Amino acid sequence: MTTIRNAADFGKVIATERKRQGYTQQELAGFSGVGITYLSKLENGKETAELGKALRVMSTLGIDLLARRREDRWSR
Repeated sequence: MTTIRNAADFGKVIATERKRQGYTQQELAGFSGVGITYLSKLENGKETAELGKALRVMSTLGIDLLARRREDRWSR
């Protein structure tokens, strides 16, 4: 499991998995229904990437996004 703390971490996960599966950016963009420019910016950590499109790319790669509450660092 990878902890994603910012857009750059998110993009790195996408790029790493795309390459692991042997897809070019053009192929993944086509499979996901997004533009290649969008995918490139997503992989490079653009902070204003549209969430819906980003989730489509993740789904195409077979990646699940899970949310969990962090443990409170300052116990009461």
